[in-house]
Parts: sequence; C-alpha cells; structure tokens
Amino acid sequence: MTYSVDIKSNEVGVYALGGLGEIGKNTYGIEYQDEIIVVDAGIKFPEDELLGIDYVIPDYTYLVDNIDKVKALVITHGHEDHIGAIAYFLQAVNVPVYAGPLAMALIRNKLEEKQLLNRAELHEIADGSVIDFDKMSVEFFRTTHSIPDVFGVAVHTPVGTIVETGDFKFDLTPTTKQPPNLWSMARIGHDGVLLLLSDSTNAERPEWTKSEAWVAKSVNRIFDQLQHGRIIFATFASNMNRIRMATDAAIAHGRKIAVFGRSMESAMTNGRALGYLNIPDEYLLEQSQIKNVPDDELLILSTGSQGESMAALARIAEGSHKQIKLKPKDNVIFSSSPIPGNTASVNAVINKLEEGGANVIHGKLNNIHTSGHGGQEEQKLMLALMKPKFFMPIHGEYRMLKVHAGLAHELDIPTDHTFILQNGDVLALDGESTRVAGHFPAEDTYIDGSGIGDIGSVVLHDRQKLSQDGLVIVTATINLKRKEILSGPDILSRGFVYMRESGDLINEGRRVIFSTIRRVMNGKNPNESEIRQAIIDDLARYLHRETARKPMILPMLIMI
Repeated sequence: MTYSVDIKSNEVGVYALGGLGEIGKNTYGIEYQDEIIVVDAGIKFPEDELLGIDYVIPDYTYLVDNIDKVKALVITHGHEDHIGAIAYFLQAVNVPVYAGPLAMALIRNKLEEKQLLNRAELHEIADGSVIDFDKMSVEFFRTTHSIPDVFGVAVHTPVGTIVETGDFKFDLTPTTKQPPNLWSMARIGHDGVLLLLSDSTNAERPEWTKSEAWVAKSVNRIFDQLQHGRIIFATFASNMNRIRMATDAAIAHGRKIAVFGRSMESAMTNGRALGYLNIPDEYLLEQSQIKNVPDDELLILSTGSQGESMAALARIAEGSHKQIKLKPKDNVIFSSSPIPGNTASVNAVINKLEEGGANVIHGKLNNIHTSGHGGQEEQKLMLALMKPKFFMPIHGEYRMLKVHAGLAHELDIPTDHTFILQNGDVLALDGESTRVAGHFPAEDTYIDGSGIGDIGSVVLHDRQKLSQDGLVIVTATINLKRKEILSGPDILSRGFVYMRESGDLINEGRRVIFSTIRRVMNGKNPNESEIRQAIIDDLARYLHRETARKPMILPMLIMI
C-alpha cells in the first residue's frame, strides 16, 4: 500500500489508527526513528447501518509495513474499546504486550479462545512501572475509571515526553481503593510534557463526574427496597466495580449469587483470583441450583446490558433462555448506559422485560450508573497537571474533540498548539515546532464471523439494499444457438412482496422478462452477460414503476 509519511530523524511522530472522530477502537502510535510504541488495541461496536458486522477494528497495514520498528503494545485498561482487538492485532503484529493485572487476565482469556496464548509475550505492570527500550521508555501512572487497574502512559523520547491519558476521571473515593496518582501526574507535568493526548468522551459535560462510591450507595439503597422477587443485575462483564457493588449488596442482604454469560463467568473467576471480588464460596451457586433457592434470596449476574441479541439477558427477555424464565416479580437492574449505536437494542430488551412483567430499573433517575470519563472540570485538571506544550484531544467524536480543544485554550494553550486530527494523520514534533508529516490509510476493518476485512463497502451496500427492498430471483433455461426459452422465466421473491398476494405483479413481471430475453436473443451476437443485464434493467424499471421499490435482482440462467 502506498502512503506518504515523512518523520525526520530529529522528530517524534504521533498518530491514531483509531479513536479520533469516534468512540471506540482506540489505537495510537508513537514513533521515533526505528522504534514504535503502540498504545491500546480496541474495537468499536458497529452502527445500525453496518448490517451483519460483529465489530470494527483498525487497519493495521501501516504497522505491518513497519513491523521491524514496533517494539511493544502497551495497554491502558481492560475495556473492549482498548483491548477487544488484541487477538487480531497480535496476528498482524506479534510484539510484547504490557498491561495491568485485570487487563492482563482479560487478555489471556481472549488469546486462549483464539489459541494464541502460547505465541504471545505478556508482561504485567503496575503503577510506576517503567519499560526501557533503546531510544524510548514508557512510564505507567495510575488513573481512575470504571474498572480497576487503569493507567495513563508517559512515553519518554529524546525529543520530549508524549502522554496518553487513556480513559480517566478523577475519582477521589474509588470503590477499587486505587486512587489516581496525582503526585506522578504532577511530577510528569513538572518535568515537561511535549504533547498530551487526552480522553474527550465527556468534553460536552460542564461537570465533575460522580464517584463510583455514589453508585454503590444507590445500589445498596435499591437492594434495600427490593425485598421480594429475584434481582437480575446486568452490566459489562469487564466492569469489575459494578460487579463488586452488586455482589457486596447481595451478600449484605442474604442473597445467593448465580452468574450467567461466559464473559461474566470469566470476570467472576478473574475478579476473585485478583482480590477485587470478596465472595465466600457458600454464596456462589451453580446455574442448575437457582431453582432450589427462594426468589427473594437470589441475585443473578448477567451479561447483555447493551442489548446484545445472544447475551443472557436478551434470551431471558425473549423467553429462549434454557435455565431462566422471566417471572412477574423479577427485578432487572441495568447498571450501564447504552453505547452509541446500541440504544435501540437496549430499549427493545427493556420493553420485552416490561411486557413479561418484570420491574426494570434503569437510567439516570435511579442513580445506578455514572460515567467512567471525566467531565470538563476533570479534563481541565489533567491539562493543568500535565502543562503540555502541545495538545491533541483523542477518544471522541469530532464535536467532542473540538470542545476539548476549546478547554485547552481556556488554560492558555495557544490555538496553533492544539491539533484536531483524523485517523491516519501523522503529527511530527521536534521539541519546538510541529507539522502534519503525511497520512496513511486508517479505514475501518470489519469483522463478520470469522472473516477479517473481507466485507467492503460494496457488500455493505448490498446488505442495506436487501434489508430495505428485498431480493427478486429470476430463473430461466435458454438455448442460445436455437434462440429458444426452454423453461421459465420464473420469479422468486424474498423480502420484496408476498407472492401469494401479488399474483398479477409476478405474472406481468414474467411477461416483461420473457419479452426481454426474446428481444436480446434476436439481436446481433447475443450472450449470457447481455441477457442477464437486460433482465436486471427491464425488470427493475417495471417493479419500480409498480411498487416504487428497487429490490436487488439476481438472474440465475441455465444456458444450453
């Protein structure tokens, strides 16, 4: 692949493969001479128009083309938009991975599922860890988010220090008992930060994000109120804070705990092994034991807070779960907010649960969720601590990046020292000045089942067309030499019209196709391709005139 990138030997290059202008697939590169450090390897959940796509990852072509330079992948924390693509990343660029305890446990699970664990070189880090390379070094400093073991990274280069905050808020009463390391942040800022890359997710919120301890109080209050019926608690499997809140509240209220969903089971195993979950064995149930426990003594931890169709909660709502049937007195708690693109599916699950008689608790009014991302006041505090010479907002849609840049201007960072870039843009810094040193392709790569990157815009366009107007299949057997139609033409509709009630339309369509085939066959040197295209054109015109719709037309011709 051709691209134009020109990072001089006295410059450090900084770029994003994902995470600019979007929420998700965070992947950032820091390059000095013959060394590249990659920060995070995330996925993005597909928008509604990406029909059939499971998730989206970055295009790693630039890193593959420079694989000899890539020295390490460093991970800020264990959420999917930061580690979800790690198996695909390591298949493309197999380099050492450095991550905190929880993220490392989740990474091991992912790599084991893909049978890549034996090939991976994994290193666990902690607050204050420093990894030295020939020309650069990486320092980890603790921040707070919505899960344990969350870090920002300071990449020290001969040109200056590049800081990538990861996802953060300043939670001074974290339920993880892992407060932000303000001293390290202030020291790094005092020593000098050339460029700050900072989380922009909540840049539009003029606030200080509430602590996880505030949510914990709300969860306990809700458990106090729910004296009758089962409690089904749905959250991200990676959100160890919320799992701990739910399990602590359950134990305090005498409820046994059952876990459903493979990722939630892994989270429970990892959380207990790492000491983040304090659950005595006698409080844990096997899935088959829930029928032996009174409803008001049971907590069910479930995946599916984002409305995922195959997750446990969606199957419970649909009535298709093998072990859990919804009961009228069930209480379902959503302790999360919908990821952009998931709102419709989350609402659909909530509606089905309500229709089934469950009491569903969700939304801000119930105080059962707070963001893991800092609002404007925390973003300004990070800027004040780091005192960067240059600033590049990351991790957010364009409007969020723009607002975050405005906050930097309020803290006296000049407009021409702030950069709102796109994925693939390369920012080069020599310590005193900056320039955009080219661009490399950083398009989305779609994951569809086991396929990686084999779904392009043409396929997605076809899927959208099929979903909107359906498919019409035309069959016929033709003898070109004798210029005869031996059988057909016949029409089969899928997703276009109900054939039993559209007899006149189908019959007239067959006559249109018959006339088209005869016309082309009687022309000069007819061939199969010419007949096929004429069928598509003539039938499309007829169907659009009659129905105002444009189904996909697929001729299936047998030529003799």
